[in-house]
Amino acid sequence: MRRRPWRQRLARTSIRARLLIASLLLVMVALPLAGTGLAYNFRDSVTTAFDDRLESLLNVLLAGVQLDPQSNELSMTRSLGDPRFGRVFSGWYWQVSDDDGQTLTSRSLWDQRLPIDNATGVTVREVEGPRGVVLRVIERDIRLPGHAETLHVSVAASREELDTEVARFEWLLGLSLLALGALLLVGLAVQIRWGLAPLRRMHTNLRAVESGDADSLETHFLPDELARLARAMNGVLERDRRLIERGRNAAGNLAHALKTPVSVLTTLAERFPPDTRDRLRGELGRIDDAVRHHLARASAAGGVVLAGKVDAAQTLAPVLEGLTRMGQRRGIQLTQSLADDLKVRMEAQDLQELVGNLLENALRWADSQVTVSLHPQAAGVELLIEDDGPGMSEEQRDAALTRGSRLDERRSGSGLGLAIVEDLMTLYGGQLTLSRASLGGLAAHVWLPASPVAPSGIES
Repeated sequence: MRRRPWRQRLARTSIRARLLIASLLLVMVALPLAGTGLAYNFRDSVTTAFDDRLESLLNVLLAGVQLDPQSNELSMTRSLGDPRFGRVFSGWYWQVSDDDGQTLTSRSLWDQRLPIDNATGVTVREVEGPRGVVLRVIERDIRLPGHAETLHVSVAASREELDTEVARFEWLLGLSLLALGALLLVGLAVQIRWGLAPLRRMHTNLRAVESGDADSLETHFLPDELARLARAMNGVLERDRRLIERGRNAAGNLAHALKTPVSVLTTLAERFPPDTRDRLRGELGRIDDAVRHHLARASAAGGVVLAGKVDAAQTLAPVLEGLTRMGQRRGIQLTQSLADDLKVRMEAQDLQELVGNLLENALRWADSQVTVSLHPQAAGVELLIEDDGPGMSEEQRDAALTRGSRLDERRSGSGLGLAIVEDLMTLYGGQLTLSRASLGGLAAHVWLPASPVAPSGIES
């Protein structure tokens, strides 16, 4: 089976799926962008606070550096107040040095030294410290009174604390955004379901009208926009019903109007010479057949989608009763099997026309037995009429479905019956097939869908 192009498949996507996909894409784009922005701002804020802390320690260090005027040696007169500066390779270090090679360091730096970078003012950079640990260093060059050399003062701290805090925040932020995304999707799904609930109710109502369980769309529990649409659709349905009823009444009036003139012309034809009389009778017969056929079509071409469901047994009772008596007069037994409480989505008059035409044809050709059964099957109903007559060849069965065909000139009937049945099948979306019956004669197999808009087909 050839697959539809992706654009066609996309165009057939349901409204609910479209809204869910749009919501999912929005969440997938918005939340990562928001998370990236929050993580960047947090990292910048934490780094700034970390640098401010290092700068405070640098100021304390600067205040504690002194130069001995006698020996011209540097000394540290105060502690920075953090025990990590006294623990070897703790990651927190300070260092004071000059151009002559004098160097004061924290105990934590042990025998290692921090790289020196000549700086004007306070600068911050990152270097590799003892044991390969990345350090964030804040440094400054100063001059002490009485000392000719420039002092390089540095305070360094491991980035591990900073990176750990940032990583923890990003981890918590990721979990929070995932939870938020899930909650948003659930909330949007609930919102979409609630928002589309009126459309679902309207769809259910339409299916009820389509299946014949309701005559019109409900408008009481719909939003204003859909209520106006439903009222407009109800107006169209009601107008169509009036037009259909008017058309059927016109067809009936036309039948009565033509009946009398045809009868009069038939009577007058008796006064003509035999040759003329036979020609007039033939033409009048053709007129009568055409009138009956087109009036039958007009009466059948009613509100298919508007038709309600009828009780099959109750509707067919008068037809079956009359045809049973007709069969008894001919010595033919008519056996019927109708499912209990079977509802057929068809106008009562059309159902009677369908079964009546097929049964009349079966009784006309049967020898002694005709069976009729009507049962639910394959999303619809199945009608099967069989007889024990001579049956038909495949060519004859094809010809029988052609309007006006005559299978046997020795028997009565114009051949319009099966053609009218075919018209009804086209009108109601059903199927008519002819085959060999189990009784030996002809089997007329009819399938009618549960809804006129359902795909037609008979499942074997």
